[in-house]
Amino acid sequence: MSDTTIRRPIRWNSAQDTNVGMVREVNEDSIISLPDIQLWAVADGMGGYEAGNVASNMIVKSLTEITNKSSLNEFVDSVEDSLIDVNHRILEYADIMLDGRTLGSTIVTLAIKGHVGICLWAGDSRLYRFRNNNFIQLSRDHSQVEELVQQGFITPEEAEYHPDSNVITRAIGASPEVYIDINVFSVQLGDTFLLCSDGLYNMVSKDDISNTLSTLPLQDAVDSLIKQALDNGANDNVSVILVKGEPDAAYSTQVILQE
Repeated sequence: MSDTTIRRPIRWNSAQDTNVGMVREVNEDSIISLPDIQLWAVADGMGGYEAGNVASNMIVKSLTEITNKSSLNEFVDSVEDSLIDVNHRILEYADIMLDGRTLGSTIVTLAIKGHVGICLWAGDSRLYRFRNNNFIQLSRDHSQVEELVQQGFITPEEAEYHPDSNVITRAIGASPEVYIDINVFSVQLGDTFLLCSDGLYNMVSKDDISNTLSTLPLQDAVDSLIKQALDNGANDNVSVILVKGEPDAAYSTQVILQE
């Protein structure tokens, strides 16, 4: 007896946008979408007028130089090496061009190989996954408030309104040594991933984000999320990337199972 099963590889479609917001004069966020190698990233610069923009741009430019790797480990290593290298280059730039002034940027990346997803990040830009109407955060903020939550001093609800919620403990370019956290997880057909800067999640509730992802196509959802942030005041730059796994009919393969 034989059964025929069609296995369809997943095609990862993405949409993205970034906006200066309602208060800032300069957009210090930078975003990158590299669907050919299945790599996406949001960088949120800091350091004041133009300096943060320099840092975030240096990060995404470094990531564009990554080439596709057949091995998952090689791919992860290349992303991590890129971030470590640009950390040193940002420090050199600050020393030479800004008289040692501190500048830097958060970073959150999503890389996908087969049915495995990898998040590498530093700072408080976030990666979320929307699956079967469940919306969960896959990264963990490198911030003083998150440390208080992990130590049990405050609740996650209290953290949302804490006066130090914008104080981060890790960033690219902030110190000679940078530590990149990595989360590895499974991906499946129908998953939607959201990469964003704090300008989104500080302005739009998780429920509203979840409802948007469940009802709108990718680009419409990106536009709606940014509009919601703007309508709510958007006191920071707002960056959004959505990545969704859909059937790739063009590359379907047939597997014959024998019993």
